[in-house]
Amino acid sequence: MLAIGLMSGTSLDGVDAALIETDGERIVRFGPTATLFYEDALRVRLRALLDAAPKLAVGDPEVARLSRIVADRHAEAVALLASRADLVGFHGQTILHDPANRRTWQIGDAAHLAHKTRLPVAHDFRSADVASGGEGAPLVPLFHAALAADLPKPLLVANIGGVANITFLGADGTILACDTGPGNGPLDDWVRSHTGADYDKDGALAGSGRVHRDRLDALMADPYFARQAPKSLDRLHFSARIAVATDGLSVEDGAATLAAFTATAIAAAPIPVAPKRILVSGGGRRNAAIMAALRDGFSVPVEPVEAVGWDGDALEAQCFGFLAVRVARGLPLSLPTTTGVARPMPGGRLAKPAIPGA
Repeated sequence: MLAIGLMSGTSLDGVDAALIETDGERIVRFGPTATLFYEDALRVRLRALLDAAPKLAVGDPEVARLSRIVADRHAEAVALLASRADLVGFHGQTILHDPANRRTWQIGDAAHLAHKTRLPVAHDFRSADVASGGEGAPLVPLFHAALAADLPKPLLVANIGGVANITFLGADGTILACDTGPGNGPLDDWVRSHTGADYDKDGALAGSGRVHRDRLDALMADPYFARQAPKSLDRLHFSARIAVATDGLSVEDGAATLAAFTATAIAAAPIPVAPKRILVSGGGRRNAAIMAALRDGFSVPVEPVEAVGWDGDALEAQCFGFLAVRVARGLPLSLPTTTGVARPMPGGRLAKPAIPGA
């Protein structure tokens, strides 16, 4: 099937779209990719919703308004591809992730997106896993396994978006995964609040600062790191602890300490044996300070995923195209070793475009 995958991460920067041809098990080929950036006003509204989400009702009017706007922006991203497709994979915009209370919340009007694109839309990828006691995240491991089918193993794939996660692929077919800790999210917030820039471009700020090891140790004392995997995080999980740890730091030192926090948490992830190689995707692979800290934390090569021909900017969008086909075929989206669910768990729902005149 030809599937268009769509992803808008917790960095709230916009929508990535990518075409993939797959049967949900093997990848036949990749097609074009595109990115549609959110306008500043929408980013501000989404960030306010992210902060307010724990106390919001599902029927809150702002949720409904933004769900439709998010679907409109995703429809525009589909149009940018100008590609034929059989279905769309629509992750939606995460505003809350709380699997301990069996809640995960992605906004976005899938029926409206199906109407706008005139295509079936696979959506709601996480709810079934969370309702069955799983973490609901990360969902990329099965896609990573398909991508890396012919690569030497053991292999570690680290994705650094708003939250960071890893997939460990063993030589014996083992697939392990978890969220490791913060990704770019806290660093983006720090830079935005202190400089007005959206992020630390190329890691320049972090690279010019000093890591405060005592404060990094305080961050790594968060109880999350003592939990066994599989485990997952909300985008704002570390906010209170970060506020204390960065209090009084210069912009550069705060950025350096937060970049080190991301890398240190990845290096501390529970994996059974040392990998032969670490491949890094997501925006974090462009941050020189994070990549340098990762190389200090591991004794094996640490490289961006482009080193093996993958597209690190489109990877998550491609993943949700891949998972959309798995939804259509009723195949599992998660495993006990990736989300902690009791058995391989299918999930997702299909929203179909209304038939004119029906």
